[in-house]
Amino acid sequence: MLSVTSAPAETLPLIELDRATVVRGNTAILDALSLRIVLGQHTVLLGPNGCGKSTFIKLINRELYPLAREGEAPVKVFGLNRWNVAQLRTRLGLVTSDATRDLQEMPHLSVDDAIVTGFFASFVLPIDQEVTAEMRAKAAEALARVGAQALSGRLVAELSTGQMRRVLIARALVHQPDALLLDEPTAGLDLVAQQQFCTLMRELAGQGITLVLVTHHLEEIVPEIDRVLLMRDGQIVADGPRAQTLTAPLLSQVYGGTLSVRCEGGIYRAAAS
Repeated sequence: MLSVTSAPAETLPLIELDRATVVRGNTAILDALSLRIVLGQHTVLLGPNGCGKSTFIKLINRELYPLAREGEAPVKVFGLNRWNVAQLRTRLGLVTSDATRDLQEMPHLSVDDAIVTGFFASFVLPIDQEVTAEMRAKAAEALARVGAQALSGRLVAELSTGQMRRVLIARALVHQPDALLLDEPTAGLDLVAQQQFCTLMRELAGQGITLVLVTHHLEEIVPEIDRVLLMRDGQIVADGPRAQTLTAPLLSQVYGGTLSVRCEGGIYRAAAS
């Protein structure tokens, strides 16, 4: 692995992987993956489809588990190797395309209720727990925080993909988390919605929320995200600041083809050449 920078030493750990391996069949989807992301360090995991990015998300979300071994735990979040997912959501918000689908499959779910479900780590309001006025107030505040107050009162089944992304972020923000883990957040968005979403990411970064972005699109890497982890075949092949990692030689190596790279206004773009 090419390492061109190192994480600040005196900061709180957010995500730590120590030689984490995930195997499906006879294939190592993540191959002894080691990385450390600290709070306040906006980071992107970038790589082609099939490189292990989605597996990384599922590892953090406890949908998958690494191979067990003696010694240090392969996966830690906020310094802990064991955690309750509902409790984890109070500190680390997760925004995925899967959540968009799950919520929009509920035809009678309102936007306001969808955001409140974030308090329960569920996609439905529980019948055995009280939804308090404070929860409703925090949900409304979170919706305003993402600039989507106009969506209040609507059904999630009626929303566009771009509108749903804002609802999902509001849902993640009800706990005022320290960080957001964003998995391919602009997938399915049109060009205007993509630009609006990137603007929202910049605003959230400015509010002190640590962003961990998982993507294969360079255009999603807003200027506030300066640490880049390049992935290929379940491993990190480069780790460093944007200017030293988002280069034509490195990206060509990672994506397996000749690419040209340009940067305009702090946004990088790549094209096959």
